[in-house]
Amino acid sequence: MKLAFSTLGVPGMPLSDVVRLATAHGYHGVELRAHPEEPVHLGLSGAERADAAAEFKASGVEVLGIAGYARVAAPGADEPVLAELRALCDLARDLGAPYVRVFPGGGEQSPDEADATAVRRLGAAAEYAADAGVRVLLETHDSHRTGAAATRVLGTVGHLHVGALWDVMHTWLGGEQPSASYAALAPYLGYVQVKDIASADDTVPLALGSGVLPLTECVELLSRKGWDGWLCWEYEARWHPEAAPLPGQLAAGRAHLGQLLNESA
Repeated sequence: MKLAFSTLGVPGMPLSDVVRLATAHGYHGVELRAHPEEPVHLGLSGAERADAAAEFKASGVEVLGIAGYARVAAPGADEPVLAELRALCDLARDLGAPYVRVFPGGGEQSPDEADATAVRRLGAAAEYAADAGVRVLLETHDSHRTGAAATRVLGTVGHLHVGALWDVMHTWLGGEQPSASYAALAPYLGYVQVKDIASADDTVPLALGSGVLPLTECVELLSRKGWDGWLCWEYEARWHPEAAPLPGQLAAGRAHLGQLLNESA
């Protein structure tokens, strides 16, 4: 498996510093948060996109994915969401990223309503993603935090270029065992976000291996099933300024994930 970290853990950090950290600590790739407060966002010019792509290519660090904020199950008109999905696919294509992350965002709708909206939008975006050479991944999050909930949507869409991003915290918070999450998500799985927290009531990010999330079980399961994709450490420093800074933990996090992979081999 390849290892990456998300720039959500280093909010606002220039790309040159992100690349330096990844290279120094042995990470194969980086998930780039796409937001106006970040160096990577939908408003980048063509020249800025080309420069960013060239910097990553020269370093040997891969751009794993573009972490967007489109909410595909949210109430409201379809076209603004579809326009955002198309723009995210274009950004991923331009930066050489194979994946685009989106959220469900179903809110207070009934599950049936939220599912139908997400299916309609993802189905409409699928061919655009295919033409761009990327996959749109629905993260296990908010209204669809379990694998079972996400696959209600993905199984109906039924398109190779629409898949799943397994956030192990959200499936755990949803009460789903890793074996059940994997069984549901495996046919659609793009990559896996790992993290650690103290409890269901305290989700301030912790160093990997120091909290309660079943990371050992998840990695062992993925290895046993022969899955050979990406593990991405999503350290949510942007939402928890009280958390210890990520850069000083990257070496230990890389070592912990390496140990888990070795033990499960």
